[in-house]
Amino acid sequence: MNRRTLLATASALALTALRPARAQTYQITHTDAEWRTLLTPAQYNVLRQAGTEEPFSSPLLDEHRTGTFNCAGCALPLFSSATKFDSGTGWPSFWQPLPNAVLTSSDTSLGMDRTEVHCRRCGSHLGHVFPDGPPPTGLRYCMNGVALTFTPAAA
Repeated sequence: MNRRTLLATASALALTALRPARAQTYQITHTDAEWRTLLTPAQYNVLRQAGTEEPFSSPLLDEHRTGTFNCAGCALPLFSSATKFDSGTGWPSFWQPLPNAVLTSSDTSLGMDRTEVHCRRCGSHLGHVFPDGPPPTGLRYCMNGVALTFTPAAA
């Protein structure tokens, strides 16, 4: 493989990592400029650019109160604390979302086949789902903590 072929291959792989925006229409929409003012830079990177936060960086890893985890982009309730578990991966993990809360799509970026999880209402990227979770679903919804907010249950 010559240098030109190597550079062309690397460029093609980099472009596949920059997935085009989903063509779906969502209930809550904003321009890119509006999203940038509504979100922190870290939230914008994850929610709008499908970035990933550093593992073990989210305070939500240690959130053990009863309550609901919501989309940081639109406040839609996504996960019940009753489905949260410690996956040891460094990201908040759940074995099941709330009904009608998330959508999934194929993600082949970075040369891997994964299932992306995004908010049903605003389309924000939340993380990925993997088939290595606990019963009863056997699924691990591995979410970026910066993509979520937490609302404790009323006392």
